[in-house]
Amino acid sequence: MSPAVANLFGFSGMGCVVCAYAYVTQVKAPNPVIQHGVNLLGAGLLTVSLLVNLNPASLVLEGVWASIAVWGLAKAACAAKARS
Repeated sequence: MSPAVANLFGFSGMGCVVCAYAYVTQVKAPNPVIQHGVNLLGAGLLTVSLLVNLNPASLVLEGVWASIAVWGLAKAACAAKARS
């Protein structure tokens, strides 16, 4: 993958993370699946970019963000299961 294509992945991931943050800020009762799902997508896209344009600290940060997003999705799934 070329660095230019990797940058497109990175900017798309950044857009996802920013949109997820704006969503949580704007909505009174945000849907955790949307919030964490978009954050996970953003972390994944940024990770693709960082594997081409290596920045170790940012790569670790994306791993942490992805882990938090997976944790949030798991909590949302458990809460939905408990409600049903």
